[in-house]
Amino acid sequence: MTDNREPALISATDAAERVAGGARLIDVRSEKGRSAAGALPGADIVDREQLEAAFAGAAKDQPVVVVCGSVNGSGPVAEWLVGNGFIDVAHVDGGFPAWKDSGLPVGEPTATPED
Repeated sequence: MTDNREPALISATDAAERVAGGARLIDVRSEKGRSAAGALPGADIVDREQLEAAFAGAAKDQPVVVVCGSVNGSGPVAEWLVGNGFIDVAHVDGGFPAWKDSGLPVGEPTATPED
């Protein structure tokens, strides 16, 4: 049987509400992206190339919210999660910029202009 479900594409404010309700927040941006733009407080940092290791043993019924710099990064990760049995997966429309523009908490960038 093939799983035809797709991850939900949600607003940043909806994502924050899900996280407040217990969803696991996953940041799949690169180290360079995080240091240049700022961190997502409380997010688990996951390397997109290490998904199997990062989610080994994770509860597949815990909601997950994935954030990247855009849906081009978060979409494939969210699809991978659904394809691997996670039942409540969403990713943020507009990625980290939308999260920040919505006034949600972010950490300060750590990169200097020379980086």
